[in-house]
Amino acid sequence: MLETFEVPFPLGTYRILLGQGLLASAGSIIRDNGCGEPIAIVTNPLVDRLHGDTLRRGLDLAGYVHHTITVPDGEDHKSLASLAQLYDRFLDLGLDRGSTVIALGGGVIGDLAGFAAATYMRGVPLVQVPTTLLAQVDASIGGKVAVDLPRGKNLVGAFYPARLVLTDTAVLRTLPPSEVRAGLAEIVKAAAIRSESLFELLEGEGIEALDRAVREAVAIKVAVVTEDPFERGVRAILNFGHTIGHGLETAAGYQLRHGDAVSVGMVAAARIAAQIGTCDGSVPQRIEHLLALLQLPTQLAGPSSDDVWQAMASDKKKRHGKLRYVLPVRIGEVVITDQVPEEVVRAVLEGVLC
Repeated sequence: MLETFEVPFPLGTYRILLGQGLLASAGSIIRDNGCGEPIAIVTNPLVDRLHGDTLRRGLDLAGYVHHTITVPDGEDHKSLASLAQLYDRFLDLGLDRGSTVIALGGGVIGDLAGFAAATYMRGVPLVQVPTTLLAQVDASIGGKVAVDLPRGKNLVGAFYPARLVLTDTAVLRTLPPSEVRAGLAEIVKAAAIRSESLFELLEGEGIEALDRAVREAVAIKVAVVTEDPFERGVRAILNFGHTIGHGLETAAGYQLRHGDAVSVGMVAAARIAAQIGTCDGSVPQRIEHLLALLQLPTQLAGPSSDDVWQAMASDKKKRHGKLRYVLPVRIGEVVITDQVPEEVVRAVLEGVLC
C-alpha cells in the first residue's frame, strides 16, 4: 500500500511517499516531480552495494544523467571536512542549481548530503531516500540538515526540506538487528510524546507491529513539523531524549548509535521528570520496560557523567544559556522546561551510566 503525506513548508509543500518497492521506480517518480540533472547520488559504500544498482537502473530508465559519490560510513564523517569534499565533487561533476542531489542512506548521509544541497550554490533540489528505520521515521522528515563539530552534534545546519522523500519500507529487510533497534528508539519517542495508543501497541506487540508503527510514527512527525516548521515552539517536543542523548554521543566520540543514545536519554528524561514532580513514577517505569522489551539500552557504559555534562553545555537547544529538557507528563504528553536543577540532572546521569 502506497501512502502519501503532503507536508506544507514556507518554501513550498513537499511530498513523502511511503510504501514497498519504491526504490526500483524512483527514477520515474523523481522525473514526475520535476527534478533536473545531472543527479549526484550521495551514499556510503555499504548502502551503495545493497541498493545503489536498483536506484541507478531506475534513473537510467527515466533517462537521467547521474553520478555516485560515496562517503565513508559513520557519524565521524558528518563533518566540515566531508562537506568540503562534497562541494568539490559537485563542482567536478558540473552540478548547478538546476541539478539534483539524492541522499541514499541513513541519518548521517541524509544530514550531510542535505546540508551540502542546502548550501551549494545557495541551494540545489534534494531528494531523500532513507534506508534505515531511524531515517525513515525521523531524520528524513522535517527538513533539518546539519554537520557536527568536535564540540557537539549538528551545530552547523539549516532547515532545508527535500523536494521529495521516497521511503521504501522493503529496504528495512536488509538491516541488521542493531539498526532496527536504533530506529525503534525514535518510534518509542514519537509514541511517548504524542500517542499513548502507539505506545500501547508497542507494549502489546513489540517488533511484530513494525509496519503499522512506522506509518504512525511518520504521521506524528509530519503533524508536528507541519505545526512548527522552524522549531520555534511545539516542534521542540521531538527532542525528547535528545538533550542528554546528544551529550552521550558527543562524550563517546560519536562511537555510539544515535538510537541507543536517545533510548538512554529518554530514560534519563523520564527519571528527571519523576524526581521534580512533572510525572508520577509509573511513567519512567513504562518507558524503561518498553525499551527493554525492544532490546534497547536503558544504561550505558563508557563516558563519565562529567564528560556528558560538559558535552551538553554546547547543546544547540539552549536558550539564554539554559538547557531545555523535554519531560513526560504522562505517556503521550510532554512539556518543555529549562527549570531543572543541575544536581538532579547529574544524579540521574550517574544512574544511567554504569
